[in-house]
Amino acid sequence: MKAVILAAGKGLRMLPLTRDKPKTLIEINGKPFLSYLLDHLHKAGITEVAIVAGYKIEKIAEFAKKHSAVITLIEQQQLRGTGDALMQAKDFVDGEDFMVLGGDNLFSPADLQAIQKDDEYCYVGGWKTANPEKYGIMVCKGNVLLKIVEKPRNFIGDLINAGLYKFTPDIFEALGKIGLSERGELELTDAVSLLAESRKVKVLMLQDYWLDLGRKEDVPEVEAFLKKLGE
Repeated sequence: MKAVILAAGKGLRMLPLTRDKPKTLIEINGKPFLSYLLDHLHKAGITEVAIVAGYKIEKIAEFAKKHSAVITLIEQQQLRGTGDALMQAKDFVDGEDFMVLGGDNLFSPADLQAIQKDDEYCYVGGWKTANPEKYGIMVCKGNVLLKIVEKPRNFIGDLINAGLYKFTPDIFEALGKIGLSERGELELTDAVSLLAESRKVKVLMLQDYWLDLGRKEDVPEVEAFLKKLGE
């Protein structure tokens, strides 16, 4: 199975760490965060990876030349959201099922392997958290996704979208049907919610861990966690 890493954003919440590099290249224990992603994907059996980049793409190009993984670098010329970023990788996946993850999230090789389901459904990695209000909340019936509610004002559940997906090519049809969000972007979660209306999406609960490098305050926590794992 191929994997697509979405890493085009400017990482404004990570400033000043992202002043001269994209968020996914921030060093964690002396190694770019992206190295951990690629290493874990390799351990999960993923041999073909595309990185959709935009901000400071030349830095990721330099990194890709030095890394042993087979990397296809795809440019998102206009930063118009995660859905638009994924659309740029349509030719890369070439009509096959594929995995998608953010360049600021890290998952265990076991969870990356588990989501590679060989069936007709799309899958979203789920994680339960004590502070769900900061994330997209998944509303489900059993393990079938009904909808994703982004950062709800009132508590509706603690099961969040961890940003790990296995998609069928149906996702591109869904992206073609949705409009731009209120912030003028093509949102990947809107397309997932559209597929969920047809009961085409299931939730796979992550068993090991989910690391989110979303804010500069997350860096020491991620470093400590990976040191504990011996990475």
